[in-house]
Amino acid sequence: MTMNTRKTAIVSCYFQPNYGSMLQALATQMALDRLGYDNETICIDGLKKEIRLAKMRYFAGASLTSDILLSKAGMAMARVRRKLLKGTYTRMMQERLQAFSDFEHKCFRMSEAYGSRAELTQACADKYSAVLVGSDQLWLPANIAADYYTLSFVPESINTISYATSFGQAQLPRSSERAAMRFLPGIKHISVREKTGQKIVSRLTGRRVPIVADPTLLFDGEEWKSVQQEEPLIKGDYIFCYFLGNNPKHRDFAVRLADETRCKIAAIPHVDEYVSSDETYADETPWSVGPDAFLNLIRHAQWVLTDSYHCTAFSMQYEKKFFTFRRYHRKTRQSTNSRLDTLLEQCGVSERLLTGEEEISACRDLMIDYEDVRSRISRLRKYSWNFLKDALEDKEETDLNKFYSPSRDTHDFSQGDAQTRLDGES
Repeated sequence: MTMNTRKTAIVSCYFQPNYGSMLQALATQMALDRLGYDNETICIDGLKKEIRLAKMRYFAGASLTSDILLSKAGMAMARVRRKLLKGTYTRMMQERLQAFSDFEHKCFRMSEAYGSRAELTQACADKYSAVLVGSDQLWLPANIAADYYTLSFVPESINTISYATSFGQAQLPRSSERAAMRFLPGIKHISVREKTGQKIVSRLTGRRVPIVADPTLLFDGEEWKSVQQEEPLIKGDYIFCYFLGNNPKHRDFAVRLADETRCKIAAIPHVDEYVSSDETYADETPWSVGPDAFLNLIRHAQWVLTDSYHCTAFSMQYEKKFFTFRRYHRKTRQSTNSRLDTLLEQCGVSERLLTGEEEISACRDLMIDYEDVRSRISRLRKYSWNFLKDALEDKEETDLNKFYSPSRDTHDFSQGDAQTRLDGES
């Protein structure tokens, strides 16, 4: 059967009102379109309740030291605040959620809504030649417990692919490890987004899998103009701040940089949770910002300050002067810092990672060699496209070994050669 007679299904987190989640889901759809594969994103409207209950059961027994759990608690409190309080915050958050909803309905090509796992399994057998999961932190422990992004519902006869999927943390709890040891061997073609994910897969399954680009990096800044307006949303010179965490030092750094550069501060306030300091430090706080407007705000900024993986990625796509801050400072096994470390290392700009305590004078003139960054992203992009092509064509072998590399020409990927060896291995 040829690749165009049946569809490729995408399993992604397209529905979350989160800029990175929605844009990486769109980028995955765009990538399959470019490669000529008829595709649709699986609509999980009929499965959301089942998935939500499984995740709630996981969180009920999770460690309170988990960075992920603490961030989810902040998001839950934000939802409570929206429901209980009246006034500007609630009204403006509803406007933002509507902007996400509008973008979702405009940009995504959706399947019918499947009402059960059994129905979804049957649809895989009837409609799809392949099912692809990715990218983002879809293999977080709670998502593993929900058992949707694991592709366990897909019949063995159907090609299964993980593209740039992330575990979101450096180490999994024992229960999640046991579950991963069951579902990972069933995914035929696996790629991950971070070195820590590569190590987890290797340790649990013995498979050596490639690190590939986040799907948003498969397209350059010029190509991303197609989903945003041309004119800047904010006039004049500004520092764009996009902070998910509640870290006053990061916002203080923005204020100090604004004083030094005479730029105003434009910030999206209260992204994951209500943050009191978001009320005071910025000059402009646009609320009704969908993913398309988010890209516009990065593209036209003089500076970008963020603790976000995807905001960092797009800052480099648009060759901005940027600094990235760690959202979490505790070095726990649940730390999500690896994704930022890997991205900045891949692009040769690890010095852009700050704490927020640095002197502005020491940072302001720290230059970025964007010729080198472009070259590194180009090599990573080429390598990643080749893996995706091979996986969709269901090549016999896409795990890393001496016989296989997804580069169809010479192997020219350079990020400490993370693809051909794991840390500590020769």
